[in-house]
Amino acid sequence: MHKRCARSFILPLFPLLLLASCAVREVKPTPVEPPRKTAKVAVVLGAGAAKGFAHVGVLKVLEMNHVPIHMIMGTSVGSFVGSLSAYGYPAYDLQKIAMTLEKGEIADLTVPDNGFVKGEKLEAYVNRMIRGTPMQELRIPFYAVATDIGSGQEMVFGKGNTGAAVRASCSIPGIFRPVRIGDRTYVDGGVVSPVAVDAARRMGADIVIAVDISGEISGTAPTTTLDTIFQSINVMYSKIAAAQLARADVVIHPQVGYIASGDFTKRHEAILEGEKAAQEALPKIRALLVESAMK
Repeated sequence: MHKRCARSFILPLFPLLLLASCAVREVKPTPVEPPRKTAKVAVVLGAGAAKGFAHVGVLKVLEMNHVPIHMIMGTSVGSFVGSLSAYGYPAYDLQKIAMTLEKGEIADLTVPDNGFVKGEKLEAYVNRMIRGTPMQELRIPFYAVATDIGSGQEMVFGKGNTGAAVRASCSIPGIFRPVRIGDRTYVDGGVVSPVAVDAARRMGADIVIAVDISGEISGTAPTTTLDTIFQSINVMYSKIAAAQLARADVVIHPQVGYIASGDFTKRHEAILEGEKAAQEALPKIRALLVESAMK
């Protein structure tokens, strides 16, 4: 009887006792770490005509080593290679494309009139290879740098007709005819930004990997009009690029100075030089990625 009475007395009080114990115990909230921001990595592919086959070698090494690429910025030939990469071609497919590309597929010669290459074939080739995908719908955000010849200002294309933007970016003065887009006329982006590091920063890049193929001059005097134009432009590229390269996190320098800007016969050597230079830069790239992940 006493046990039954005690139970009948305690049971109604149990909820009150439980509440009292909770009130006394200090409950500390579990700390939650804020999500870490993923560093946005931009690969900036520079100008340099046929030396641009080196870009393919660089992209091969970055892909093989799982270096994330969140943005591609391209000038001149860098925009050509960059557009195909941004569309989604794996680096080994890019190499196959590079090794089979013929000048006649992208160069439509015409009677010299402010340039002796129209550029229509180049535009059509790019759009065919990417199935007409506009810039804003490419798998990786892609930007092509051109020069507004009327104002002398840098123009960064990030939406619209991909082939047209690449054509504008590649329109080397004296070789390609200038390109009319809207109410403005454009020429090669290398005139103002051979390696567009600053543009990549403006577009939100945290880590900029720049690929400079303009830094070396062959040391030999050109013997043809075309070679003279290309070498003069290459000298201009190397001088203009220096300031922006200083603001990149990593600069990859494929040793392609011995390759003439119009020479497609040394494409394999250029790809290998790109691979070699990218391999040398990998430790620094990895260190930057680790450091950014810890912030």
